[in-house]
Amino acid sequence: MYVAAAVAASPPRRDFISVTLSPEEAVGAGGYNNSKARRRRSCWRKWKQLSRLQRSIILFLFAALTVCGVISYTSVGEPWKSLTNKSADERGTEPDAPGLKLANPAVLPAPQKADANAGDYPELSPQKKPKLLHGRRNPSNFQIKPPWGDVRQQTRHDTSKAVEEPAQADKQGKTEKSVISWRGAVIEPDQSSEPPSSRIKEPEKPLSVESESQKEPVPINERQMAVVEAFRHAWKGYKDFAWGHDELKPLSKSYSEWFGLGLTLIDALDTMWILGLREEFEEARKWVANDLAFDKNVDVNLFESTIRILGGLLSTYHLSGDSLFLEKAKDIGNRLMPAFKTPSKIPYSDVNIGRGTAHPPRWTSDSTVAEVTSIQLEFRELSRLTGDEKYQKAVDEVMKHVHTLSGKNDGLVPMFINTNSGQFTHLGVYTLGARADSYYEYLLKQWIQGGKTENELLEDYMRAIEGVKKHLLQRSQPKKLTFVGELAHGHFSAKMDHLVCFLPGTLALGAHNGLTADHMKLAEALIETCYQMYAQVETGLSPEIVHFNLHAQNGHKDVEIKPADRHNLLRPETVESLFYMYRFTGDKKYQDWGWEILQNFNKYTRKQQKKITLKPTALAGAEYVRTGALCRQNCCTEPSAGCRDGGGLEHRLMG
Repeated sequence: MYVAAAVAASPPRRDFISVTLSPEEAVGAGGYNNSKARRRRSCWRKWKQLSRLQRSIILFLFAALTVCGVISYTSVGEPWKSLTNKSADERGTEPDAPGLKLANPAVLPAPQKADANAGDYPELSPQKKPKLLHGRRNPSNFQIKPPWGDVRQQTRHDTSKAVEEPAQADKQGKTEKSVISWRGAVIEPDQSSEPPSSRIKEPEKPLSVESESQKEPVPINERQMAVVEAFRHAWKGYKDFAWGHDELKPLSKSYSEWFGLGLTLIDALDTMWILGLREEFEEARKWVANDLAFDKNVDVNLFESTIRILGGLLSTYHLSGDSLFLEKAKDIGNRLMPAFKTPSKIPYSDVNIGRGTAHPPRWTSDSTVAEVTSIQLEFRELSRLTGDEKYQKAVDEVMKHVHTLSGKNDGLVPMFINTNSGQFTHLGVYTLGARADSYYEYLLKQWIQGGKTENELLEDYMRAIEGVKKHLLQRSQPKKLTFVGELAHGHFSAKMDHLVCFLPGTLALGAHNGLTADHMKLAEALIETCYQMYAQVETGLSPEIVHFNLHAQNGHKDVEIKPADRHNLLRPETVESLFYMYRFTGDKKYQDWGWEILQNFNKYTRKQQKKITLKPTALAGAEYVRTGALCRQNCCTEPSAGCRDGGGLEHRLMG
């Protein structure tokens, strides 16, 4: 019994077998082997052991990574390669838009037909090849050579030399840039596009108005003398009857106020500098220093204040280097910023610069497309000069938003945009006239201003021009004048605003900066039309709006004028385009057309008895009397209900 219990309590028996193998035998028998061939066979065995779904997922991820790599290389590799490998002389024009035809920035190539109608345009006039210059930056990228000699080197303080030392250029990581020059105007093709805050600020040391560059001008010909005389005549009327006020009323010898900020005086500052009128400029500068104050409880229009006040101050700073004008520009720029505080980032039209509030017009929550997209040059430049990127950020958001909107028709945009929703309104109506015109103009000029690197702007511009050719371009009878009409819900109207005459100059500017030569051909055709809008009228002055005859009729000219349009607002678009065309082609007929228009304005709009006057000119800058107002029209194209300014910023783009 006890034995049985002991046996039951004992642990179960376990048997073991021991096998010993030598290393040679283990390897030869197929044991552990870490050779490369063994590892490859092992990886393949593991791959085969995966399910078909697992292998498909792995292959898909690998293909996706490969595609992403190719896309990244094409979008990032090429621009980087072009920036690092190209010399300064080769970096003139590098547009990157689908279907874009490159042309030499100095001499345009033989025209290429863009469509079936391209051959109908006049042949491209030969251009003179501009010189490539290298020069240090002054307070302005734009440098003027007056008709009486190149004295601009004496207008800059020694501080500007320090700003342009090579060490600082290396600090910014930039090589010396080539510049395109023609007749004294200079433009840098590849201006930096980096954030303004990382750039070197422009010198802000005040410049005395006693500078040597302000010597009395010595015009080299009778026409230039006439321009200077026209300004002096106009300025005397403003000084006698409207000093410090917004507008002169020449017939009643009184003045009117719009914002109460001396709009005419600010508008005229850079014109006086260009014309070399030292005494007049010094007197106006004193008013700006002592009397111009923006701390007023007054509503101003964002667009008008930007192009007249901000643009006028910045252009004067660029020409003179006097930091007074930059400080004033910064002040008004800050006071206009509340306009951008909207749900959609599309700015309100009106701002109270004293209270810091903004609002849309009383009758609508819409803004016009031209107004919200034609303030970018000035705000972007203010950021570049001050190093504060908030100004550029605000206006760039507007352009990026408009770029993504639906409602366009082959690049053409409607006239209105809602500040709450950020969407286009009043769809189906497309025009290059009022409320839309300068949107197209500023696309090109922002692209140039940004160093030709912002391809969304160029893409929108190129598409819009193709849209114009497809939907708005027609020819009149009997002279077959090429004109730009309007499209309303699919119906074409042979109506053309004088405002549309900005287009020839803009097209020529684009062709000069490397865009397709077909644009220059179209510019030549359109500038002929704009001139005929003057020449076919009894007074030699263009009406505000014309209608073109599409069918030949006995006794009828190409141009028809309706009674409501029989007035001239002394707009600058045609004269500005003549300026561009003469500069870029050297064809003196454009200069002669400008002189002819000047004489007609002298004949029909000049107020005698030592009071006000005006005359458009293709030579420099001139004063205009327009609906009783004196205002500088210095080669600008912004649209407005009144006279306008685009100032020195646009001068810098004419290279």
